[in-house]
Amino acid sequence: MQTAHMQGAAALSSGQALRIRFAANESKLPTSAETDLKALTSRLEQDSSARLQLMAYASGSAETASRARRTSLARALAVRSFLIDQGVRSTRIDVRALGTNTDGGPSDRVDVNVVKR
Repeated sequence: MQTAHMQGAAALSSGQALRIRFAANESKLPTSAETDLKALTSRLEQDSSARLQLMAYASGSAETASRARRTSLARALAVRSFLIDQGVRSTRIDVRALGTNTDGGPSDRVDVNVVKR
């Protein structure tokens, strides 16, 4: 399932702003996420104190944990590249590749969190 969900449309506040779901073993940014990422970018331009933290996850087992971590990193970098292409400075984006450590959420995703300085 490849969906994205934007929460709120007003000023940016700290916390999860967007969740991007990826198909299993897929690291290409789903086109369904591009609209929400563009909207987030526009909101980010209005708030110079906000940073983005990309928390990336991938499904896997103990035996495939290394591959899951690499997949999660590739997903985070795909989101980061898109954001940079939209004009977000790389210094405002933090990447966390967490592999199979999903915190109880869906396995194949990148959570885009807003962090205030």
